[in-house]
Amino acid sequence: MGKLISAVKMKCPRCGEGELYDRSTLIPKAGMFSMNTHCSECGLKYEKEMGFFYGAMYISYMLNIALFVTATVGYYLFLEDKVDGTWYILGYVLLTFLLIRWIYRMSRSIWLMFFISYDPEKKEIIK
Repeated sequence: MGKLISAVKMKCPRCGEGELYDRSTLIPKAGMFSMNTHCSECGLKYEKEMGFFYGAMYISYMLNIALFVTATVGYYLFLEDKVDGTWYILGYVLLTFLLIRWIYRMSRSIWLMFFISYDPEKKEIIK
């Protein structure tokens, strides 16, 4: 369960303590997609090779599909009679743009989870 919690909290997948990203805020500004190169706690190098995170786009796609399905089901169950479909589409596009940074970061975090073993004791060995 430690790997999944680390992925959701966007922490190092090996030790569960180091931050994956430079800035913890989700407010857009310069460098909002920048990621740390190594874990500050256990020294793990996040990007294994050039292009390692290309696979994270599939995770991002899955997260966007889940968001779309959830929004569409919610619209048809609760808002179809009250809100015009145009407002639903505009609302969904706005929601997607608001969550783009979170989806980007979460997809990379989940992608790392697949390739790195959770080993919190590794930190003690390295230091």
